[in-house]
Amino acid sequence: MRKLPDYIGPLAFGVKIGVVVPGVDLVKMITSPLTEAAHDGLLDDGDVVCVTESIVARAQNNFVTVADIAAEVQEKLNLSQDSKIGVLFPITSRNRFSLILQGIASAVPAGEVIVQLSYPADEVGNQVIAPELAEELTAAKDYIRYEDLQEEDCLHPITKVNYLTLYKEIIEGQGARATIFLSNDPQIMTRFAPDGVLVADVHNREATRKKLSKVYSNIITLQELCREGESWSEWGLLGSNMSAHDKLKLAPRESSLFVRELQAAIKESTGRQVEVLVYGDGAYKDPSTGIYELADPQPVFGMTDGLSGRYREGIKYKYLADVCYAEGKSVEEIEALLEAQKQEAHQQNEMLTEGTTPRRVEDVIASLADLVSGSADAGTPVVVVKGIL
Repeated sequence: MRKLPDYIGPLAFGVKIGVVVPGVDLVKMITSPLTEAAHDGLLDDGDVVCVTESIVARAQNNFVTVADIAAEVQEKLNLSQDSKIGVLFPITSRNRFSLILQGIASAVPAGEVIVQLSYPADEVGNQVIAPELAEELTAAKDYIRYEDLQEEDCLHPITKVNYLTLYKEIIEGQGARATIFLSNDPQIMTRFAPDGVLVADVHNREATRKKLSKVYSNIITLQELCREGESWSEWGLLGSNMSAHDKLKLAPRESSLFVRELQAAIKESTGRQVEVLVYGDGAYKDPSTGIYELADPQPVFGMTDGLSGRYREGIKYKYLADVCYAEGKSVEEIEALLEAQKQEAHQQNEMLTEGTTPRRVEDVIASLADLVSGSADAGTPVVVVKGIL
């Protein structure tokens, strides 16, 4: 039996479980290595077991096709093959949106797809055009046409992909006409007289819908597509990813049920009372690119009750240590005071908590788990976080 020494604080480590395919018993696959971890002294009461959303959805066989999307778009917006559909504020991502756009265009193969992108970046920070160019072009007009831009104006600074051209080619590949423009005002879309509008932003979708609904009524969001049938998610197409060929993997459905089942199985197998969450993208901003990682609707799709309503906050250790040292206290006295202060409740506006911005604990843990697992390239779609609660 190994036990972590007392001088180790919060930490996270990945757990390998093997390849997950549709129909497997995922609870059993995860519980098995965690039972070994418990035997080795690496799993304790109060730990958090984090499971990436991708393997939960894959085990559920939660996939839809481009044709499925096209059929739902037609039905939900009452469109025909020669209709005009507006697509409002999609993020610029091959993985997240290219197949969704293909499905939208497939719904109107003899019609038109009008794509309105925000600028200078999309909702999660992917640059669409350079900020200085945006200022120059919008000085005399309230929207920017695709035709007014040069190829080099639209290259993503990291991937070097021109997403405006990519999206145009995807639409035209389904036979539809493509109209693409940039504007941050959702009501500009109405000038193009679409028969229906799909609000495609992730985090601001309801605010966008509300602004547009003042002048337009036939509107749906990505969350309203793929919410029923054999494969479905309460998140609709939000949080979906490109899969094999013409299929998308949806976000997992009913994750709250899954985490409770896994929690109970771990308790039965190991005797440990852990918390469990299903995580997607972490919530952090890359300081180099300005990209805000969170392309999922939120970092956590489901969690057990012990995580709900908790915030990661506390006293500002370095501030208190500096004050105590300035007052002449010894190292032993400072350590004793710090330990005592940990046990006391503090208001968020107290000086002792200055600089410790309260964050929902599940968001912090999910972001940590996402960094540890990456895009599962480490082969560890399960992450155990210790000592953080």
